[in-house]
Amino acid sequence: MCGICGILVGGRITPRDRLLLRHLNGSMAHRGPDGEGYYEADQVAIGMRRLSIIDLQGGWQPLWNEDHSVALVANGEIYNFVELRRDLEARGHRFRTKSDCETIVHLYEEHGSDCVKHLRGMFAFCLVDITRRRVLLARDRIGEKPLYLVQKGERITFASELRALVGSGVVPFEIDPGAVNLYLHYGFVPEFTTAIRGVRKLQAGHLMEIDLTPFRVKERRWWRMDQALPIDAEPGAAIRDSLNELSSLVVRSDVPVGVALSGGIDSSLIAALAHHELGDRLTAISVGYEGGAWQDETGLAKEFADTIGIKIHIRRMRIEEVVDRFAEVCFKRDDPTADLSGSSYFAIMEAARDAGVHVMLMGHGGDELFWGYKWMRDAALRMELKAKMLRGEAGLLNYLRPKMPTLSWTSAMNWIEHGFGLRRGYQDWVEDRTGPRDQLPPWDPTYTWRSVDDIASVVLACWEEARKTDPTALFRGQEYQERPDISIPMIVSESYMAVNGIAQGDRLSMAASVECRLPLVDYRFIETAVGLRKAHSDLHLPPKTWLKAAARDTVPAFVFARRKRGFSPPWKRWYEAIFNRHMVDLRNGALVRAGIVRRGAYDEVRRTTHWSGRPYPLLMPMLILEGWAQGMASASANAPRLD
Repeated sequence: MCGICGILVGGRITPRDRLLLRHLNGSMAHRGPDGEGYYEADQVAIGMRRLSIIDLQGGWQPLWNEDHSVALVANGEIYNFVELRRDLEARGHRFRTKSDCETIVHLYEEHGSDCVKHLRGMFAFCLVDITRRRVLLARDRIGEKPLYLVQKGERITFASELRALVGSGVVPFEIDPGAVNLYLHYGFVPEFTTAIRGVRKLQAGHLMEIDLTPFRVKERRWWRMDQALPIDAEPGAAIRDSLNELSSLVVRSDVPVGVALSGGIDSSLIAALAHHELGDRLTAISVGYEGGAWQDETGLAKEFADTIGIKIHIRRMRIEEVVDRFAEVCFKRDDPTADLSGSSYFAIMEAARDAGVHVMLMGHGGDELFWGYKWMRDAALRMELKAKMLRGEAGLLNYLRPKMPTLSWTSAMNWIEHGFGLRRGYQDWVEDRTGPRDQLPPWDPTYTWRSVDDIASVVLACWEEARKTDPTALFRGQEYQERPDISIPMIVSESYMAVNGIAQGDRLSMAASVECRLPLVDYRFIETAVGLRKAHSDLHLPPKTWLKAAARDTVPAFVFARRKRGFSPPWKRWYEAIFNRHMVDLRNGALVRAGIVRRGAYDEVRRTTHWSGRPYPLLMPMLILEGWAQGMASASANAPRLD
């Protein structure tokens, strides 16, 4: 696990480039506090920061093949490196280290750029083929490890974090208005876009081949989750077998391993599987909240940990701590993400580091793969209904069936405000009848999509440019139409899970110098779920039916009776405290200075709550964006002068 960066040019690397590389690398010291490494040639300069997880003494990068004709810097973990190494050694390859990532250079010798297809794990890497004067940039299938790119003519600069590129002066701090529009609709900026002009991400499951002489760039996608082969098997048993196989791989480490434990099924399942492999070497970390909020799951987590024999560390968060570090957490997420639970994730990772735990397992992926979110299922069911409507088999009455909300104050207020589901049903019917035939229905769990334009037009100074970006484009495409039970989880995984979940987990764990692993987004586990779905659809089954069936023999029965909460914070109290401290920032803050928020917008939206008691729409996302912008503006202002 580490951070990587580099500069690739069609001409020659200059002394200024070498100095820039060191600033890029130094700005990611939190991703790799244990050391650094470099390789520089006439057209290539690459660097890395190391967080030592496997082969603590010998796994320093760059890593090389036998004759030093291939150099590698890599970020991540290759879970199947033991099996790969055994096969490669049988083929005559000689290893210099015990590093998991050294397998990549030898796989490249065997398979070229298709080496990525043999890797099981999380990774982003830069491989330099010195003899062929070729560079390979690649990212894992699900996008657990990041790679940001700035491409200008015959020059590519890359880094593991956006703030490294801004803070080193590679790009100025200039917010993309179109990305702001996307952010307000989704609560994050979907890949491959970023919020900074001139920077994009290499997308998950993609690789880039760069020929240096002459300078040519080719980019291609090498994996898609919807291409999984059908699996005709009993779902619970097949998923259980996949989990059992995965559990022994994902805990490989030469440093202590922990698990982020809430009271829910996903984290309990991961904890139970890891405990089976590690025994008393596993530590659970849980976070609670002062004042006995109902969201506090530390009692539930401790009950589970005590039942199966895992030692547990509990950290309690004070509201003052959340408010004081609000802007810091917004910035350290690297991408603007309107999820207040980020403070909880960061607290967990800091608690892990304080406890001497360097690798943390988390349960992201279970909800996205197995219908854990009602809004996911609603989008898929509406997709089915639209197909019937287009065939003349459904009409307005089918859309108007009222649906009871989930058991929460926010859901109930949304339901009442939107006519007990009837008004929204009518709006859905109109959109499906009049919109493009290949338009999937965007999910809208907080009922904000239809109000964004009205509110944003008042708040944003850049609205005329921002509105040119179409947020519904993500949901458009003929290839998605036939199987909503496959297409909706795929879109959710490539957007919501990738940015709101995976990216947030990576940045906040690395900000605390801790490695985060997500077993439930292992690609073979995902392919098992999708393959089973192609043979036995679970769309109309209760939420997470298959995953629960797989976990029955592993997780105590009392866990299944609990209400879903995740690491949800006591948002009402947090909102009030954050608004009281930070709301004034919208008056003359970084977003105003950047030309994003209209001066005086604060006075238009200063009411912090709706008539129902809910937060006023878009206020918290705007405050989070402001906190992120403050950090990025400061990093840009302090960028080193290289002249």
